[in-house]
Amino acid sequence: MIIIVMGVAGAGKTTVGTALASRLGWSFVDGDDLHPDANREKIARGEPLDDTDRAPWLDALGTLIADLDTRSGSAVVACSALRQSYRDRLTACSPHLVWVYLRADPTLVRSRLAARHDHFATQAILESQFATLEEPADVLRLDASRPADVLVASIVSALDRQTASPPGQTAVKGRPSCFHRA
Repeated sequence: MIIIVMGVAGAGKTTVGTALASRLGWSFVDGDDLHPDANREKIARGEPLDDTDRAPWLDALGTLIADLDTRSGSAVVACSALRQSYRDRLTACSPHLVWVYLRADPTLVRSRLAARHDHFATQAILESQFATLEEPADVLRLDASRPADVLVASIVSALDRQTASPPGQTAVKGRPSCFHRA
C-alpha cells in the first residue's frame, strides 16, 4: 500500500507524512525531492509551475510508485498532486494507492510558509497553489490545522476501518500507462 499525502505547499504534507511513515514503520518519500532543479529554482522565484514543468516530476513520481508497487512496498509519499489529472496519472501507476488530502485555508498556509526558511516554496507561490488546486472528492479529507499527531491517528484509524471492511476490487486489469508521452 502506498499512501499519498497531498495538498498545497504549507499544508503539512511532509510533517504528517513523516510522522505517519514512522508510526507505520514504512519508508517516507518527499515528492519535492523529485523536482528537477529548474522547478525548484522557478518556485523559489515565486513563479508557478505549469503542466510542462510538472511533467518530469510526475514521471519521476510515477516511476517511484510503480517500482514500490512492483516490489509490494509500503510507503508514504508527500506530494501536492493539485489537479485531478495529476492524481489520475499517479493512480494509474498502482492500484494500491490511498489518497489523503490535507485541506488548509490560505491564512494557515500563509503563516506556515512565512515561518519556514529552509524550503524553496515560499509565500510567493501561495496564490498559484490555490488557483491550481482542484479539491479531490473521493479521498480521506482532513483539516490541516489539526496537530500532526491527531492527523496521523485519523489516517491510521481510517486505514484500520478500510482493511476491516470487505475488500473491493483490488486488481486493475488493463491498467493504463502511468506516463503521458506526447
